[in-house]
Amino acid sequence: MFAPRPTTPWPLVALFTAGYLAPYLLPTTVGRLDTGLPLTATQAGAVGSALLLSSASAGFLLASRVERTGARTLARFGLSLAALGYGAAALTTAVPAVVAGAVVGGFGSGTAMTVAAGRIADERDPHRASTLGLLTVSALAGAVYLTVPRLGPGHGVPMAAIALAALAVWPLTGRLPGAAHDGDEGRVPRAGAGRGSSPLPRRRSGLVLAAAMACWALAQNSLWGVSGRIGLEQAHLGEAALGAVFAVALGAGLVGVLTAGVLGARLGRAVPIGAGTVLIAACVAVTASATGPAAFTAGQIAWNTLYPVVLSYLIGLAASLDSRGRWAVLVGSAASLGTAAGPLAGGVLSAQAGFPVMGVVLGAALLLAAVPMTAVALHTGGRPLLPGAVRRRGGHPAAVVAAATGTPSGAVPEVGAPEQPVVEIPVDAPAVPVQRDYGTAGPRHSATAPGSGTD
Repeated sequence: MFAPRPTTPWPLVALFTAGYLAPYLLPTTVGRLDTGLPLTATQAGAVGSALLLSSASAGFLLASRVERTGARTLARFGLSLAALGYGAAALTTAVPAVVAGAVVGGFGSGTAMTVAAGRIADERDPHRASTLGLLTVSALAGAVYLTVPRLGPGHGVPMAAIALAALAVWPLTGRLPGAAHDGDEGRVPRAGAGRGSSPLPRRRSGLVLAAAMACWALAQNSLWGVSGRIGLEQAHLGEAALGAVFAVALGAGLVGVLTAGVLGARLGRAVPIGAGTVLIAACVAVTASATGPAAFTAGQIAWNTLYPVVLSYLIGLAASLDSRGRWAVLVGSAASLGTAAGPLAGGVLSAQAGFPVMGVVLGAALLLAAVPMTAVALHTGGRPLLPGAVRRRGGHPAAVVAAATGTPSGAVPEVGAPEQPVVEIPVDAPAVPVQRDYGTAGPRHSATAPGSGTD
């Protein structure tokens, strides 16, 4: 009997898109701040960092409140803040008002991301849901990059695009569940989903992944935040050509997302995360050192093809650490902290050492981050059950195998359950003679006594 195909969680995909659009538009947002406002490049990077830091703080503050407050309520709150904050920032040229609007909008984006990440982790196939989310945000960001240069200069256009995206997603929030006491109509909770006070599982793996993700995001967004300046100042591209490069690169990202969806779990998580990050480090170094349009375009396309592939597996890895989505939110918020520091770090590094040296430093940081992320993927990815594996790990490998094969949750010990006593069974006892009767039943139905050695 075939298992039913999981339905597409389109409200979560749309919410994911609205939350992630601001980081995807960071190069044009930061680049236009220092051209349309009396800000230096470093100050514009600081504004971008403040936006992303506000987004990260939303995840840390709201990670444990999604079920209690209700996904619908929090999603509408976040989308409202995003629309108001980014909309207000788009309509003014006063620097304090722009900064305040960016911070308020960033908190709204982070709230939307928190709700989306928590609910996606509770899906039957979180990797598929996150892949669809990355697909839609890449497509929308690519369309914005193609449109923005045609709508005139200034910071208002990308800010307005983010605000309009938040407003467009609002009608879909009605299909999200309300607070826990209102009930989740039609939803079958996972094992342990209703325990508000249950401790975080796999704390060591989660903390290591969160720290590595922060470094991973910091390195990439340091370059992403100054990519516009590299294209304009070092690769000698015009703004229209630069927007086209970003759009093509994000289009290549769609190919990467589709590839990740097709691959699924065939390669596990360790290979895409580890090998993908190594390749991304090389792309970062190539992009930062590009002195012409061809090298810059090639680096951007290769980088943006690989980035969503690795990110989708990292999101799935974080979601696998806790079915209630708490690690998905916390790891995502830690990555947002690294993302938040990216524009400022990239601005300082490029100003002090130049773009090529910055690329080498960021590539080395990515290689360092690849080691612990790959280790966590190997540690939590499930291994064949060897003799004594369940006894040594308190049921953890059995739980992983059960989750991968659809075994009911009650069939295996819960992660972290107390170890069961081990009973030694002698196997070298003398065989007991058994009389077999093949008269009518045949050898298939013969009886075998314990210890006879035929098992």
